[in-house]
Amino acid sequence: MVSLFHHAPHFPLPTPPSPPRTRSRLRTSISCSMTSSSNPLKWRSKLLEFPHLSTSHRNLMLDLFSSIDTHLGSQLLPSSIAPNVASFENETRTSQGSLDIRLGQDESTIDFMVGCWLHCQLPSGSSLDITTLFAFLKSTTDAPHLLLEFIQSSPNSLILYMDLLPRKDLVLHPDYLQTFYQNTLIENQRQKLDKLPETQPYLSSNLYLRGILSPTSISVSINCENMEEMVRDHVGDVVKEMLRIWLESCGGKREIGEMEREILVRRDDLLKRNAVEMDISANLPRLFSPEVAERVKDAIQKVFRIESK
Repeated sequence: MVSLFHHAPHFPLPTPPSPPRTRSRLRTSISCSMTSSSNPLKWRSKLLEFPHLSTSHRNLMLDLFSSIDTHLGSQLLPSSIAPNVASFENETRTSQGSLDIRLGQDESTIDFMVGCWLHCQLPSGSSLDITTLFAFLKSTTDAPHLLLEFIQSSPNSLILYMDLLPRKDLVLHPDYLQTFYQNTLIENQRQKLDKLPETQPYLSSNLYLRGILSPTSISVSINCENMEEMVRDHVGDVVKEMLRIWLESCGGKREIGEMEREILVRRDDLLKRNAVEMDISANLPRLFSPEVAERVKDAIQKVFRIESK
């Protein structure tokens, strides 16, 4: 789950057409979406369309990106991702996606931030929609990374992952647990969703994923008749509060010894490599042609600063 494309439940996905054509269809992006602020968000407009989400879900995502721009805008560089990675689709247009990545300024603790949505029409007639927000920090701090992912396979079913991904062993570093998880009261947000009758815990079959999450992570399956209301009145409040906690508690630099920093870098590199090898390389070709999948993967690997084996 430290990736753009999580090992979602194994829905039967369509097989990409073969052979792939070299010319990709790219639709013209509309002007950048607006929020309640008078200024447009500084992300790729195609990403901010979120064309397949419900109104409340789309508004929630725009609120999150607006909060990021408000708190971190001066620390982030403008997007420089290529147009054919910012928007991509398969030949039959049954699978579509948008990706944007913004790097942190040199003095920022932010390494990069990723926003992504994927839409896939399933053979059953339903669709799979995955929406991801991911922030990765530099080794100038050991504060947690941020992970948010929605996986929706029907109008009445939603899987939500959200966590402040720990970068230290919490048994060996109880002060880390105290600082980022106990003092911030982030557990209260998990409990809010846990108490709702429409939610139940969701356990991924991926043991690696379950092993890297924090004790306060949200991993729930939500089933209800009115998902629009659920996202607007319950899910949105929890997600926005968790983002606020991360923005306020994880932005500053922290004193880290050289040996400790080396361990941190190695651990972060493993997270990024596993994200590419276990998730992106395994899942993206199932949705898109090999040419499109490779192009998107290459863009991500460049930002992750890892090389193909």
